[in-house]
Amino acid sequence: MITGYCVYEKKKNREIKNPKEIKLKNGRAAVKGTCSSCGKPIFRIGKMK
Repeated sequence: MITGYCVYEKKKNREIKNPKEIKLKNGRAAVKGTCSSCGKPIFRIGKMK
């Protein structure tokens, strides 16, 4: 389970649905997906475990 901060709800530790690992312009890894509770986009910097 990968968690992140939901900006829309202002809540920590929201589960990320359909996580996809992406790479930022500076080469760092990140995870992009949707919030499990509100369905809005959610983003987290760091590798997927």
